[in-house]
Amino acid sequence: METRADSPAVTVGRRRRRWVGVLVWGLVAPFAVWAVLRLVPADVHFRWVQLVAFTPYAALASAIAPIAALVSRRWTALVVSLAVSVSLAVCVLPRAFPSGEAAPDGPSLRVLSSNLLVGSVPASALVDLVRKLRPDVLTVQELTPQAASALNKAGLARLLPYRTERPRPGVGGSAIYARHPVTPGQAIEVGGFGQAEATVDVPGAGPVGVVSVHPCAPARPDRHRCWAEGLAALPPPGRTPRVLAGDFNATLDHAPVRELLAEGYADAADATGDGFVTTWPYRPWHFNGFGVPPVAIDHVLVGPGVGVRAFGVHPVPETDHRAVFAELVLPRVG
Repeated sequence: METRADSPAVTVGRRRRRWVGVLVWGLVAPFAVWAVLRLVPADVHFRWVQLVAFTPYAALASAIAPIAALVSRRWTALVVSLAVSVSLAVCVLPRAFPSGEAAPDGPSLRVLSSNLLVGSVPASALVDLVRKLRPDVLTVQELTPQAASALNKAGLARLLPYRTERPRPGVGGSAIYARHPVTPGQAIEVGGFGQAEATVDVPGAGPVGVVSVHPCAPARPDRHRCWAEGLAALPPPGRTPRVLAGDFNATLDHAPVRELLAEGYADAADATGDGFVTTWPYRPWHFNGFGVPPVAIDHVLVGPGVGVRAFGVHPVPETDHRAVFAELVLPRVG
């Protein structure tokens, strides 16, 4: 029985279709892996901790895969890629829409937070921002002894007379300044980073717990545990209002922050539909020769019962972080 060999044109066509299929699936696979890892309730590896911060960018780029599958008529790849894109969109798109939750009828609390980049921010610039925004609470990170002294000389004490300061050389210092009386708490000490904690007595609302958040940055494998433990040590929401404000070195896609949200905290930017507003790096920043696209690692998280009226970010000189500002509404007591 004789069989007729395929013509060279048919053979070339089959090879071309096979390679197109390989290329399409090669495009789908990375986004599929990203979506699966993002849904895992843990940060599975140090490198993933660094990558997951860019999930909004991955969600946007994932739209390329179903387009390629549709054009090449790879129907299975189209179904899979659409499922991947939808999964990533579900993870990030809600941040662009206000939560719609009604704020409680109570006193307001205006919160400002700024990373000073090892005390590099000119004290006068930060004090001018305080005068402009009129926060009731200011949390700062990377507060050095010299920066603390400069802030006092620049007049911060006249605007926010109550405080708990824990300055130290390097990046581990922090502080909480307030318009209302402050009761200092025990700082959260992990890996040389002291996250200041205090209770602010707000008229009409009573005590409000505040933490100036700043775990170490997961820039190296040996800092991964320090970062995770620093976030895990943050207090859970309680019966009294609580605010966590600062440089989390983490986005809403990192597992430790997702755990805080699952416990009952809400992100102020997410609540107002500003969840895609980025805070770092404010200035160009490179890692291994590659430019780092900006992400949102500075947050104001609020406990149950605390409403969010407004959120914004503000540039501050000599730091790579934008300051974050939120106007909150507290439940009324008495």
